[in-house]
Formats: sequence, structure tokens, C-alpha cells
Amino acid sequence: MPWKSTDPLGEALHFLHMSGVFYTRSEFTAPWGLALPAFPGCLMFHVVTSGQCWLEVGEDNAPHLLQTGDLVLVPHGEGHQLLSKPGTEAAKLFDLPRKQVSDRYEILQHGQGGDITNLLCGTVRFDHPAAKELIGLLPNLIRVKTWQSTHMEWIQSTLRLMISEAKELQPGGETIITRLADILVIQTIRSWMAEDPQAQKGWLGALQDKQIGYAILLIQREPARTWTVATLAEEVAMSRSAFAARFKELVGESPMHYITRWRMNQAIAWLKHENLSVSELAPRLSYQSEAAFSRAFKRFFGVSPGAVRRDSDLVHL
Repeated sequence: MPWKSTDPLGEALHFLHMSGVFYTRSEFTAPWGLALPAFPGCLMFHVVTSGQCWLEVGEDNAPHLLQTGDLVLVPHGEGHQLLSKPGTEAAKLFDLPRKQVSDRYEILQHGQGGDITNLLCGTVRFDHPAAKELIGLLPNLIRVKTWQSTHMEWIQSTLRLMISEAKELQPGGETIITRLADILVIQTIRSWMAEDPQAQKGWLGALQDKQIGYAILLIQREPARTWTVATLAEEVAMSRSAFAARFKELVGESPMHYITRWRMNQAIAWLKHENLSVSELAPRLSYQSEAAFSRAFKRFFGVSPGAVRRDSDLVHL
């Protein structure tokens, strides 16, 4: 098959579909403070729907002022604080009473009756290996000031619709909020990629290289194919040696190691979320037998695929 142009980065963004979503509509009156614990493997986001607050996250706990319309991502589930002003004592999230609206939606009210701040907050995870790869490369905090964004009008329209749905949850409201949150999170990540030089390095930078990016896309699309360095090089119209060197330079690992890592991460996703048997996984990932796949899996993760199928918490990507 001759090499052809495509959009590997766009395909990576395509896999950013949220799962395990949980939303909180927060109604605060000053003075107030909220300490959120760490949620490993999750992304958290906050939208300030009215008023303002301060966010403290990271080792230096430097305060960031958030105002109406601001959208902020905490991509790695790091513990952080939201405060009416810096220095305010913060109550722990799970120590506060909350109104449970549904299994995935609650209302939190807290504070001493002063100036009002409202937020829509979410805790989500992404199950697809490409999404996990992308989220793992993000900084500890990404913030969008909607009034300064080049996409200000439609971002604000999306936020208004989310806020409207959150105020009075109607049938299907959670689904609508989730879809809108998908869009906002993806747009926020796109904005970061366009502006931050770090997005031009490593796996993200490799995706933006026409030939190496297309090779990565082929590996992700066709994990059952018997890939070699030579067949990948042929697909992208490069010599074997030039392809191997350029792949290692951009991605930071050899093509064959990347292929193995991608297949193993895909195996974890299928074991956890599609309830596939080990015998079904082997041919999907180019292994000639269940035994060969099980050996490769155990070498990579230190546990057998059967053990992970029985207890999905044994391995965290």
C-alpha cells in the first residue's frame, strides 16, 4: 500500500471519549474553601459559571484566579484546592454534605453566605490507549480564558448550554452535559497543543510528522497485522534504517517496542471493558496462540491476562 497523507493527531483526539463520568454542581458563598483529593487515572475539570475563585494545584500551590467562563483541566487527577481567596481554610470534599441527584450527578453547597461562586465540575477517565497516551503527556494544569480564546463565541455558547442543563437536570441531561464536556475538553487540549512548545515533542510531535505519524496510526488501527520495521518503512516510503532511526528519535523508543506496548495497552482496555477472553485477544493482537500472547503479556505487566480479567485493578495504565 503506498504512503498517503492522513491526520494521526486528529485520530488520537477522536478517542477522547469520556467514561466513568461524575459531575458536581457547586454552589459556594464566601468565605469558602474546598480540598479535592487525588483521583489517580482521572482527569478533573472545573467551569466557573458565575463569580470567581482561586485554584491551587501542584507542589508550589501557586494560586490561579478563575473568573466567570474560565475552564480549567487538571489532567492527572492531582489533588487541589478551590478557594474564595488564597489562605482560606479548605474543607475536605467528602466531609461535606452533598445532594445526590443521580448515580453520576450531585449538588454541593458550602460557605458562609457572602459573595456567590458557582461551578460545574467533572471527574472523568479515558479508556482508549491512544487517549491515555495523550492525557499522560499533558501538563498538570490547562486553563482556557474563554473571552480571550479565538473560539470564544462557540465556547461560550457551549458553556451556556452546559450551565442550563446543569441547573435543572432533565431526562437525558447527563448525556448532553457529557457530550458537551467532550467537546470542551478536546478544544482545550487542542488550544494547548497549538500554543505550548512541549506539544511539539515526543509522541505528540511524532504524530504531527507525516510519515512517522502515519506509521503510528497504522499500528493503532491494525494491531492484528504482523508488523515489522521493514513493512512499516515500506508503508511510509522510507528505507528501513532511516525509518527506524527517525521513529526512535521522535517517539523515544524503537518501532517494535512501541508496537508491543500498544498491543499490551489495547489488551488491557479490551480485558477491562469488553470482557474478551484470552483466546479471543491473541489473534486480535497478532499472536499465533493463546500461550504466546499470555507469555508476552506477563513479561510486560508481570501478571497474567487471566488474572487481570478476573481483577481489573491489578494493572493501571
